[in-house]
Amino acid sequence: MQFIRSVLFTILFYSTLILVFVLAVPTLILPSKASLVCGKILAHIIIFLLRFILGVKVTFSGVENLKKNERFFVASAHQSLLETFILQAPLQYPIFILKKELLKIPLFGWYLKKIGSIDIVRDTTTRDNLNFFDKIKNNIEISKRPLLIFPQGTRVKFGERLPFKKGAGRIYEGLNLPCVPVALNTGKVWPKNSFLKHNHDIKISFLEPIKPGKDKNVFIIDLENKIYSAIDNLN
Repeated sequence: MQFIRSVLFTILFYSTLILVFVLAVPTLILPSKASLVCGKILAHIIIFLLRFILGVKVTFSGVENLKKNERFFVASAHQSLLETFILQAPLQYPIFILKKELLKIPLFGWYLKKIGSIDIVRDTTTRDNLNFFDKIKNNIEISKRPLLIFPQGTRVKFGERLPFKKGAGRIYEGLNLPCVPVALNTGKVWPKNSFLKHNHDIKISFLEPIKPGKDKNVFIIDLENKIYSAIDNLN
């Protein structure tokens, strides 16, 4: 039964992505807010599919921590493809950092450009990468939108403790803004490198903000401890 549900969810998940991308084509010539609204709508559709097909309820806790500061950035655990979409539901139009290759995907890449996503070439030094942190700061200051980063750098299995990337510390230092950590358990529903989706409620917790002003290395340690400790408490 779970296999059938997984097949059905997978078909509807990717069909929904394609359908929304096609229907939203006119937003590519409209102000970016139109494309951003489509991303938020897509997040709510996926939350509905999780509930309707898999019987998975998505709950957000600590949302009040997003309101404690006018400007902030978000650092989230990364266990599944799911959070890249459903985090757009509670967040007000986040700015994404992503691999440059994603911008080359038809439709999907066009929308990523339209909403002001910031690209990076991984594991290499390029002219664009040298200006990477300045690009982030300028984008945040102009758009007034929160940055969303995944400091683990890749998806990890639920319970796995992968060290956070040092780049998150440089972002924290450069932005000089509060950071809202996010703990989640999406990997229990859609594990890394797995086709099967499991019937387990998704819990996403926005933790107490980390204030600016710390040494970047101290920040990384603090961020890791907060997120991993909170994940241990999710069941």
